[in-house]
Amino acid sequence: MNRFLPRLFRWVFTVLAVLTALAACGVLVAILVDPALPPDARLGPVKADFLGQPATIALQLDADGQGDPVLSARAFNGNMTMTVDKPSGAIELLKSYGLPLLLIYAVFFTALFELLRRLFRNVGRGESFTPQSVRLVQIVGGSLIVFSLIAAIGESWFAHAMYGYLADHTQVAISGTPVRLPPGDNPPVLGRVPFRSSAFYSGLLVLALAEVFRQGLALRRENELTV
Repeated sequence: MNRFLPRLFRWVFTVLAVLTALAACGVLVAILVDPALPPDARLGPVKADFLGQPATIALQLDADGQGDPVLSARAFNGNMTMTVDKPSGAIELLKSYGLPLLLIYAVFFTALFELLRRLFRNVGRGESFTPQSVRLVQIVGGSLIVFSLIAAIGESWFAHAMYGYLADHTQVAISGTPVRLPPGDNPPVLGRVPFRSSAFYSGLLVLALAEVFRQGLALRRENELTV
C-alpha cells in the first residue's frame, strides 16, 4: 500500500496534467480563431432557472428587425424582464478578458499537476526527504501564492468590465417599472484582492510544510554526519 498510493497519485496527476494541457490548447485555439456572434443569430426562447424560479431566455433581432440581435430574459411569471442591447459587445469582452483568464487557469493547473507528478515520483522512489523534493514543495507553495494574486486581479478586472458593459446596455423592469442598474465601481486594486482566494492560504500552508521538510532534511544530514 505504501508503494501503491504514490504510484496511483503519480498517474492521476499525469492524466490531469495532460487534460489541462489539452484544455489550454483549446482555449488558445479559441483566442486565435476569434469567434464572433453572427448578426442574424437566433436563440430560443429556451427555458432556464433564475433564483429557483422558471425563466425564459431568447436571442433575436430588435423590434425593427435591423442591427445587432437583442438578448432578453423573463422571470417570476413575467414580472421581471431584462433586455441586453448589443450582446455581441459582451461576447467581445468575454473573449478579451475571459479567454485569457481561462488560459491562465489551464496553464497554471497544468504546471501544478506536473509538479505534483514529479513530487510523487520521488516519493515512490523513497526520495521524500531530498533537496529536489523539498524544492518541488517550495515551488508548489510559491506557485499557489503567485497564481492567487494573478487570478484575483484578472477576475476582478473581468467582472468590472463585464458589469460596466451590462450596466450601460441592460434595461431591467420589475412589474413594468424600469429599474436602472447602479454604475460599476472603480477598477479593483491589487491590495484588496489576494486575501479572498483559498489558493493564497493554501500556498502559505504548503510553504510552511516545505520549511518543515527542509528542517527535517537538515537534521537528517546532521545525524548522518554525527554517525
